[in-house]
Amino acid sequence: MAFEITYELIALLFAVAVLAGFIDAIAGGGGLLTIPALMWAGLPPTAALATNKLQACGGSFFASLYFIRKGMVKLGEMKLAIGCAFLGSALGTIAVQMVDTAFLETLLPFLILAIGGYFLFSKKISEEDRHRVMTPTLFGFTAAFGVGLYDGFFGPGTGSFFALAFVSLAGFGLAKATAHAKVLNFSTNIASLIFFAIGGKVFWLLGAIMLIGQAIGATLGSKMVVTKGTKIIKPLVVTMSVAMSLKLLSQQYGWFG
Repeated sequence: MAFEITYELIALLFAVAVLAGFIDAIAGGGGLLTIPALMWAGLPPTAALATNKLQACGGSFFASLYFIRKGMVKLGEMKLAIGCAFLGSALGTIAVQMVDTAFLETLLPFLILAIGGYFLFSKKISEEDRHRVMTPTLFGFTAAFGVGLYDGFFGPGTGSFFALAFVSLAGFGLAKATAHAKVLNFSTNIASLIFFAIGGKVFWLLGAIMLIGQAIGATLGSKMVVTKGTKIIKPLVVTMSVAMSLKLLSQQYGWFG
């Protein structure tokens, strides 16, 4: 790989990872920062995606750990959903190597914008739990598996998709939905990382450096979820949805040069 590791590069990637971990723990979308940073460092696109999964595992793990310790997530109740999300992500990672993603690339910006609109305008978005639409078993086999499949296949906005599913289908309040979304996101990140690693695509040194930064940022962001709840989650989810949509559209249509 044609790039040189310098102290300046390490410091920059570490700082980007801290910020991305903070944003990811609250609203998702940290990949908007980390993937371009890795490509700027000189990694080819596939290696950047693979290495991003490694550092993202750090953020989602420490965010999940914080939420579990605070009693917001009970792992015993999530075993099926975790397994289904893992399986979906593994299958998605395999599938993306075999099919054309052009249709999904075209549709995705508008789906993410729709999520932002839902979080902005829906009366269901609050701190209070509401009526559950699906049983935990059905949620695992449908929402958890489906979003996991998407994460392995494509990826952007996975945390927002999981949070939306927990709010709209599981009846969770926003902070609780965000906490549970991070646990499933860790499961999908691990599954995808395993298959990228098998393919030899992960650059372990840079990924490990950024993983430490992600851990710090994710812990700080998780504390904000617990203390601030809807006040910080809702506007940040909307902001990151718009940002992700604009970035994806700019890649497709060559906006901003």
